[in-house]
Amino acid sequence: MSTAKIKWLGSMELDSVEVDVGTNSIVVDGNARCAKEHAMDIPISGTLYGTLLNYQGALKRMGDAVYETPYNSPPAAPVLYIKPLNTFNRNGAGIPMPTDESTLEMGAALGIVMASTAVALTEDTAMDHVAGFTIVNDVSIPHDSVFRPAVQHKARDGFCPVGPWIINREDVVDPDNLAIRVFINNELRQENSTKNLIRPIARLLSDVTEFMTLRQGDVLLAGVPEDAPLARVGDSVRIEISEIGTLENVVIDEKTFIRRETL
Repeated sequence: MSTAKIKWLGSMELDSVEVDVGTNSIVVDGNARCAKEHAMDIPISGTLYGTLLNYQGALKRMGDAVYETPYNSPPAAPVLYIKPLNTFNRNGAGIPMPTDESTLEMGAALGIVMASTAVALTEDTAMDHVAGFTIVNDVSIPHDSVFRPAVQHKARDGFCPVGPWIINREDVVDPDNLAIRVFINNELRQENSTKNLIRPIARLLSDVTEFMTLRQGDVLLAGVPEDAPLARVGDSVRIEISEIGTLENVVIDEKTFIRRETL
């Protein structure tokens, strides 16, 4: 069993509960019930920052292009972008497919949730500022360039399911060795591990906070592995991260998506 923070749908506060990440269930009044049976909201409230090219395979996939214009060399510092508030989506909700698109990339990512203000952290102290970890689907319209922020590809409404909960940091043995699996319609379509990160969690936090402040509640994505699987309207998407749990959503037509007015 692990301790997690969840936000019940309609609540403004996080609640602490016991969860079984293996069965993706919550213990309520001594009974374990599947997370899908509970109406839960997004468990985060801060700014969510994505990280590009932090998996060895993702950088390798660029090949010689990383040495050509406009890149000229591999990134010397973390390459960040923001998933704004309008993209936030919850476990079990629909991911909207834009009317002029036929496929979306399902970007499985470990979300690092900050416990306190973090400035100029060292690798030795970085984890002291982490509250816990969650699962994020960094949805994107397929595109090639990483040179400029791809706002029109990554910042559409509903393009960032998060959840179903935040697992306390103490209950994750080694965040740099977590298996990540993506299933489309129950078929395994991607498998990777955070052991393949270019910048492990502590180093990533250290490098990022060297030039910017992370605040309590902010979320930093460790990165998205190479070869993000594609999904179409009607596809069910399940992201599993060991020791964290399972995030599940279905891709729906954009016309049927209910936009969130408030968190």
